[in-house]
Formats: sequence, C-alpha cells, structure tokens
Amino acid sequence: MHPIDFLYSFFQHSKYALVFLGCIVEGPVVMLTAGFLFRLGQFEIAPLYFALMAGDLTADIGWYALGRFGAAPVIYRFGKLFNITPEIIQKIEKRFKTYQNKILFISKITMGFGFALATLIVAGLLKINFKKYVVFNFLGGFIWTAFLLTVGYFFGNLYTFVPDSLKWAFLIIAAALIIYVLWAINRYLVKTEI
Repeated sequence: MHPIDFLYSFFQHSKYALVFLGCIVEGPVVMLTAGFLFRLGQFEIAPLYFALMAGDLTADIGWYALGRFGAAPVIYRFGKLFNITPEIIQKIEKRFKTYQNKILFISKITMGFGFALATLIVAGLLKINFKKYVVFNFLGGFIWTAFLLTVGYFFGNLYTFVPDSLKWAFLIIAAALIIYVLWAINRYLVKTEI
C-alpha cells in the first residue's frame, strides 16, 4: 500500500479520535479545519461536534486541574511563556470574586478576552466549584464550537469555487489568514484592560 493511501485510510478510520486529540492541543485551529473538511464531505456533523466539544472540554478540565492541584509556583515561574503574568492573574482573580459565572461563560465564547488560558487556570487556583466550571465551559464551548465550525464551513464553501490550479495557494493563504486573525485578536485582547 502506498504511504499516501495508508495515511488516507488511517485518517478515515481514526478521524473523530484525531479531532478529539487535536482539539485538546489546539482547539480553535482544529475546529476551523473541521468545519472546512465538513463542508468538503469528510465528516458527519453529530460525531464531529461531539468530538470537538469533548476535546475542548477535556483541555479546559486539564487547565483547571493544573491551577487547582498545586501548580501555583510553576504558573508564577513559567506563566509568562503563556501570557500568564502575576498581574493578569490578579486582574482575573478580582473579577472572579464578583462575576464568576459570567466570566466562565463569556471567557469561553470570546477567547477569554485574550486571557482564556489564564482564566481557566485561575478558576482552578481559586478552587471554583468544579461542576459549575464544567457546566459554564460546556455551554460557552457549545457556542464557540458552532461559531468556529461555521467559519471553517464558509472557507470550505469558498474553496469549492477556486479553480483546481489555485487550490493549494488558497489553502495556504486561508490557513495563514486564519492563524494571523486568531493571533491578532488574542494579542489585541491581551493588551486591552479587562
């Protein structure tokens, strides 16, 4: 069997598991890509949506656990690598004490105002009720996943109109544009006062 045929066969048999695992590592990019591939007929919507939601929620639970179970010294020491500075933690901590439910939900559907990762970890540091944390992340994730799938679907729709000779160029430009936009939004929101 040719290596490309093998990879295609592997993808077809493992695609939902791969989406789940990919979403744990890099949720937004995987969600956009999944929407694109759904438009091209590579997925069915129900298992795809479930895999994306499960992967994203698993990642959120992991960040919560990191904050809750003794990772504070590590976070304060290495958090700068992930834009988690003591100042950001203090800002989020202040807001959490007053607006806990709103922060959990809105953070999920707005990329955390640039502080998504910090918000998830601080929720663990503050020992926010785990059941409440999961419920609000699930509800916010439901909307966030639908939004990113829709954007990916839109790019997939555009792709169907691109001439065959330009399809690779379209893919490269679309991927670069999506990554840049996500990066720029996150950078802007990190600099914005919360």
